[in-house]
Amino acid sequence: MQTLAAQRVLGIIRADGADAAVRAGETLIGAGLRVIEVSLTTPGALHAIERLAARHTGCVVGAGTVLDEAAARASIAAGARLVVSPNLHRAVVRTAHRYGVAVIPGAATPTEWTQALEWGADAVKLFPASAHSPAVLRDVLAALPQVPVVPTGGVSLESAPQWIAAGALACGIGSALSAHGDEAVSRLLARLAEAR
Repeated sequence: MQTLAAQRVLGIIRADGADAAVRAGETLIGAGLRVIEVSLTTPGALHAIERLAARHTGCVVGAGTVLDEAAARASIAAGARLVVSPNLHRAVVRTAHRYGVAVIPGAATPTEWTQALEWGADAVKLFPASAHSPAVLRDVLAALPQVPVVPTGGVSLESAPQWIAAGALACGIGSALSAHGDEAVSRLLARLAEAR
């Protein structure tokens, strides 16, 4: 979580297979990202997580779209050091913490945010971020400033600094990262470092 908070970007990988996911991960890490997740919607995602985690021990390689306890355990066994869900599932939070892994469940409302924290979540994934705005995040954080929030789903390279300025811990960014080159990712990291 410290690495994510320092970097302010969670690079999300969705690919058509393990090899493509590993290539995407190598590209993002090469561009300077130190926290990435491979979505379990990727065929062979666990193999990709295992390969990336073994090659990049100084980075946090996580699993995304983790929907249940079995998926959380399999991801952790493959080497994931971060578990991310689109939904709020208590067994996923409990399983991640049982094995000493950070967990960010999806939560869209103040009630869900509070529930996630009560269950021990390390942060909450505001999903989909495209259904909200940085202004909404700022308003909710005025009442719940203790909640670390990671907006994900529809966050662009242009909007990420606005989310950080509104109080987000970090932003989850997928296709917007992969659509641009290393230089764009490096520029984004520099902009986010100045956003707060």
